[in-house]
Amino acid sequence: MPLGRSLSMTSLNGLPQCEDEDLPVEDLLLFEISWEVTNKVGGIYTVIQTKAKTTADEWGENYFLIGPYFEQNVKTQVEFSEPPNPAVKKAMDTMKSQGCQVFFGRWLIEGSPYVLLFDIGSAAWNLDKWKGEFWEASNIGIPFHDREANDAVIFGSLTAWFLKELSCQFDDKPNIIAHFHEWQAGVGLILSRSQKLPVATIFTTHATLLGRYLCAASLDFYNNLDQFDIDKEAGERQIYHRYCMERASVHCAHVFTTVSQITATEAEHMLKKSPDVVTPNGLNIKKFSAMHEFQNLHSMYKARIQEFIRGHFYGHLDFDLDKTLFFFIAGRYEFSNKGADMFLEALSRLNFLLRVHKTDVTVIVFFIMPAKTNNFNVETLKGQAVRKQLWDTAQSVKEKFGRKLYNALLRGEIPDLNKILDRDDISIMKRAIFSTQRHSLPPVTTHNMIDDSNDPILSTIRRIGLFNNRTDRVKVILHPEFLSSTSPLLPLDYEEFVRGCHLGVFPSYYEPWGYTPAECTVMGIPSVTTNLSGFGCFMQEHVADPEAYGIYIVDRRFRSPDESCNQLTQFLYGFCQQNRRQRIIQRNRTERLSDLLDWKYLGRYYMHARHLALSRTFPDKFEMERSAPPKTEGFRYPRPSSVPPSPSASQHSSPHHSEAEDEDEDERYDEEEEAERDRQNIKSPFSIGALPQGKKKQHGEYRN
Repeated sequence: MPLGRSLSMTSLNGLPQCEDEDLPVEDLLLFEISWEVTNKVGGIYTVIQTKAKTTADEWGENYFLIGPYFEQNVKTQVEFSEPPNPAVKKAMDTMKSQGCQVFFGRWLIEGSPYVLLFDIGSAAWNLDKWKGEFWEASNIGIPFHDREANDAVIFGSLTAWFLKELSCQFDDKPNIIAHFHEWQAGVGLILSRSQKLPVATIFTTHATLLGRYLCAASLDFYNNLDQFDIDKEAGERQIYHRYCMERASVHCAHVFTTVSQITATEAEHMLKKSPDVVTPNGLNIKKFSAMHEFQNLHSMYKARIQEFIRGHFYGHLDFDLDKTLFFFIAGRYEFSNKGADMFLEALSRLNFLLRVHKTDVTVIVFFIMPAKTNNFNVETLKGQAVRKQLWDTAQSVKEKFGRKLYNALLRGEIPDLNKILDRDDISIMKRAIFSTQRHSLPPVTTHNMIDDSNDPILSTIRRIGLFNNRTDRVKVILHPEFLSSTSPLLPLDYEEFVRGCHLGVFPSYYEPWGYTPAECTVMGIPSVTTNLSGFGCFMQEHVADPEAYGIYIVDRRFRSPDESCNQLTQFLYGFCQQNRRQRIIQRNRTERLSDLLDWKYLGRYYMHARHLALSRTFPDKFEMERSAPPKTEGFRYPRPSSVPPSPSASQHSSPHHSEAEDEDEDERYDEEEEAERDRQNIKSPFSIGALPQGKKKQHGEYRN
């Protein structure tokens, strides 16, 4: 039964109790407002898109998303329809009658939620008037040259107008919850509160504006949180008005939430308010579920990546691909915030260690970070052409060889292998070998960079000297474009590429949550994260020995940069020491953590925020027991009983440790036993069940 309909006269698992018998609780409407509804800009799009199914299951037809209308997005993502709710339809018609274009339909994602989209352009003629009203409400002035902030004012004013038209139809009954994401949507919240609309409001910041700017400036952010002159820093970066919009939204909301504990600490200093609830980001795990086929998928996509490597390194393919590991980092091109600077330094140190110990392991590292380019570079395209030509040559010789062998066997003869290939075949093969000769090193980038002399990644590669030399055990490939299955170079989607790699490395300095390591986890791929990312903190809280489960957490908060870099290097070197059997065991463990990241579990925090907002907005209508937000105490995966294949436990003083040790570790590992133990350690998702009439919830009953 959807939660929106199950709210009844009894208190349900901490749900506010409605005391007004004339109010049908099924009339409660939930609106989520974000600039990224049907409009992908960053990670908030992923949050809303993946959470939609869980929320739609909970609220049914009473769940709506509000966002901006962009024709290029809507064409492929939205199916238009008439609103089934008469109150929503009437509010839309009122706005349309006054010249605003409003669109309604279903967003074609899992859960198919309703979406309400405002055409910003059609209402732009009201901008000056609405900026004046916003000034009167908040004393925040918006400069004319900041188009993004001006769009936010139009979007927020339209949102507040719609909520006003809607709430007028309910005669001040508490029927509406409005959840605003990020500062672009915050204007609607501020105006709704200034107009005293009967709407329960929630504001979620996924990352503070000023925090992102300060970290990008390479300041010692987390050790100086309480020392920044916030107004001065925002003014110097010409974002003071945006900062004020964000801060006003935080303080106006009935409930303020952030996505992680590290962002909660940041918000306390940057926005001068502690969040009421921490709402971790999840994933719709079904999308990534491959059952027990994920190991087979890893092998299949790894082979596809190996094909690319054969072409890219033609003429220098003097390493064993079966002993080659694929590492990658992906995301926005924020060199310091995403930890690419520390990763490159650690790779330089890793290269030294592998060469000194004369290991036969080769590491190929991909940087998937979009930057400005002209096109593919010629040398990279030539490599794939040479590989294909060699493949075609080998296939033609093989076919000719097979035909001669087949005929000889039919005659009952053992063919003379010295004669089965004639002079033409030898000439063809020699020409093929000569075509693989190259007088330059394999390129470190797949594209022509527009400003390669000032590119941070390429500049660092030049400084540390990782040029893909034959003697280097660490090779680097910068792919400055998002992956696509239609690419002539590496025809893989991002998910397929991740499944084919061995390790994702995300040593971020500023990462409010971190979807990239989370996506690795649900696909069974180990990853490196930090204790400055929301994901890293979340895993430290929930898993007793994260490394054993393939989650390596670098300490970037309490160690110096050099110590953190050494720790990252040791993680990478320890991973290189694992044998194939240990990596398979670790991937099994990593994949089992995916339940932790399922919205079916993490949705409970959003649920709690909504209940809290209702009880604070309408205290005479809804009652909520004084209780902490849902806790996960006791919800910790234990350290596996078998010896974990991680650097902390299986790293040896020398890479040449004994085979007997490996065999002993393997014997102590029982896949089914560990899986069953993990299933018992994860609690069932937040269940809704009616309490007997009159029973009071005790403090702490939220705890699972």
